[in-house]
Amino acid sequence: MIPLKYNIRSLTVRWVTTLLTVLAIAIVVFASILTFGMIEGIENALNSSGDPNDIIVMRKGADSELSSNVAGPMARELMNLEGIDKSSDGQPMASREFVTILTSERRGKGTANVIVRGLDQVGRELRPDFEIVEGSDIEPGLNQLVSSVPMASRFKNYGLGETVEINDTQFTVVGLFTAGGSAAESEVWADLRDLTAAQRIEGAVSVVNMRISDQSKREAIVERVENNDRFRLEVKSEAAYFEAQKSSSTPLKIIAYIIAGFLTVGAMFAAANTMYSAIASRAREIGTLRALGFPRSSVMFSFLMESILICLLGGLIGCLATVPLNGITGGTSGSTFSEITFSFSFGPKVLLCGILLALAMGLVGGLFPALRAIRMQIVNALRQR
Repeated sequence: MIPLKYNIRSLTVRWVTTLLTVLAIAIVVFASILTFGMIEGIENALNSSGDPNDIIVMRKGADSELSSNVAGPMARELMNLEGIDKSSDGQPMASREFVTILTSERRGKGTANVIVRGLDQVGRELRPDFEIVEGSDIEPGLNQLVSSVPMASRFKNYGLGETVEINDTQFTVVGLFTAGGSAAESEVWADLRDLTAAQRIEGAVSVVNMRISDQSKREAIVERVENNDRFRLEVKSEAAYFEAQKSSSTPLKIIAYIIAGFLTVGAMFAAANTMYSAIASRAREIGTLRALGFPRSSVMFSFLMESILICLLGGLIGCLATVPLNGITGGTSGSTFSEITFSFSFGPKVLLCGILLALAMGLVGGLFPALRAIRMQIVNALRQR
């Protein structure tokens, strides 16, 4: 077996070519991990949004809150169903909510749709880790908003103290909140009555969210609602609802894999070109190794190992370059064409994908040059200069 230090020495001697190839591989791995980290961040935001004790009551056949509506009197009846958990002040843990979309300007360039949610006060307790981190909460009747920290940083007029116009009505942002990185951080909230009044549809309700910890009571409420022809509603567990919304990341996944595939193929050609050049300039070395008694398999393994070392080094650099970006907030459009904010997530799973990608580049990129090396005749190799 040819010692590994032989390969390391060879790479240092050809340091310029080696460095350029390493950087090319690093850029490919960095770009791929960045895309995978975005997808992971979106899925983490949706995964953290569903509470197993929460259910969403919406119009039968609706696939999202935006396409749902529940009659006002019926919504009030739902909120008083027996079995719903009680809040600390004894009120039912049920929130009537109205969801609409505003086209808003980004703080950079362009525009995007922003979800504005009107909800009852108890609705805050139905969101994971909700906390006002700056300013204050909404006071009903004063046309006030609270914006999530990511939305305030990404969109004009959604920062603390700024104003947003909703159907010719001015709403003031009085507070910024966080919600444990969940989908709630992709939204801006108003009081239900204030928002529906501004939209000239007072009493409108999109969905009713409620918390029912007791499984038997939850099953009884689900059966009562879905089997009542007067209601014409359906019930979805919050976890199931957000799992269905994850389909919005499917196109991104497909695009990410296609881009990563093209980049990987290009990187494999770069690695292969480096190894072909190395073989062409080291024909006499290869002949000498064979003359010294090293078998073809050892020579092949040696050159394959060089390719793998180059690509793994590039992969490691690409992975390390993403570490400072971990947790940075981004945004993209989901299935409802509204902004979905997320934090880039470069966990072990994503970084492992980057390393495996680099390993694949090294194996495939080095295979054909290595095969060429072992096909060289010893006499012909020794004669080359």
